[in-house]
Amino acid sequence: MPSGSLAPGMPDDFYARIARRARELGVRCVVDASGAALAEAVDEGVFLVKPSGRELGELVGAPALTIDEKVEAARELVGRGRVEVVALTLGGDGAVLVTAEGVTRLASPPITVRSTVGAGDSFLGAMVLRLAQGHDLAAAFRGGVAAGAATATTEATELCHRDDVERFEAELASAAA
Repeated sequence: MPSGSLAPGMPDDFYARIARRARELGVRCVVDASGAALAEAVDEGVFLVKPSGRELGELVGAPALTIDEKVEAARELVGRGRVEVVALTLGGDGAVLVTAEGVTRLASPPITVRSTVGAGDSFLGAMVLRLAQGHDLAAAFRGGVAAGAATATTEATELCHRDDVERFEAELASAAA
């Protein structure tokens, strides 16, 4: 799971190289990156990308997109066949999951934001964990939204707490039912 900014001196296609090798090994590749590194990985083809709204806008060359335009851009990425899943994070506006089967949007649970540091990483970490545990994509997505929100309720660089994530997951599942 390539994630984050590349270290100085690393080539822009580093994550793309990882994606290529993952495909050769029959392993799903998940990428959380921005700029040229994200573009190169998408061009190579990956299972899942987790851009923020800003990162997606940069990727498609249109930084000032509405939420609906961001969803359409994510649909186009999936439609091109280079990405199976786009998990688009939108901060306080929640998140959108885009696959070939459709679009799912989840609002963020109502919270008091203390810090957004690490919220995106928590979102993706929880989503990948839930997938690894055998949950379906919808449940993994709820877990991601819950973990991102739970992290945003913590101070500074503190990450989410399990009980908060589980409570938010249950709330999101109830709202979806």
